[in-house]
Amino acid sequence: MSVVFFKALLTGLLLCVPIGPVNLLCIRRTLTEGRLSGFVSGLGAATADSFYAYIAAFGVSYAAHFLLAHENPLKLAGGIFLCYLGIRIFGTRPAGRTRSAAPPVQGFYKAFSSAFVLTIANPVNILAFTAIFAGFKIHGDSKHLQAALIAASGVFLGAMSWWFILSSVINKLRYKLTDRGILWFNRGSGIAIIGFGVITLLDLLIKVKVLF
Repeated sequence: MSVVFFKALLTGLLLCVPIGPVNLLCIRRTLTEGRLSGFVSGLGAATADSFYAYIAAFGVSYAAHFLLAHENPLKLAGGIFLCYLGIRIFGTRPAGRTRSAAPPVQGFYKAFSSAFVLTIANPVNILAFTAIFAGFKIHGDSKHLQAALIAASGVFLGAMSWWFILSSVINKLRYKLTDRGILWFNRGSGIAIIGFGVITLLDLLIKVKVLF
């Protein structure tokens, strides 16, 4: 069981490493609002990833089929939200940063929910986790329930580890960047996030055209 756990832990960590919109959100929020805000953004993404991991590990076919059947509306919502978020970030000017100030609870909720929505809007992750867990010889039947629980939990802890590492490292750079540097990072990350949104919408458009 320990082998399965560490494989799942590594899987959860490595799946989060590639630079994407949530990584950019985590970095930006750490720079502008502090490590906790960046980590909470990652927590939202890790929660969404683990939700799909649990569905794949326990073989909940009804939920998987339902989410995959609604993949297009989810991708549409995700693409639009990415574009909206990117525009907001692009136009954001750096505010004063203090070491003692912390965002209010509402700010943490916003950080968590935005990252959760961006990640949950891609139900194809279920297929990825299903393939990964099949490689672990976990099939969601009664004989593998304990292994399924361990594997899905390992994915969550692995993802959490990445967001903790990322937010901690970026927090070290927080006060080494000037407000001008933050401004340009906002503009760069805003453009990148808009780009991810446009790619998502174009991919959806191509898919819909092929279907019809």
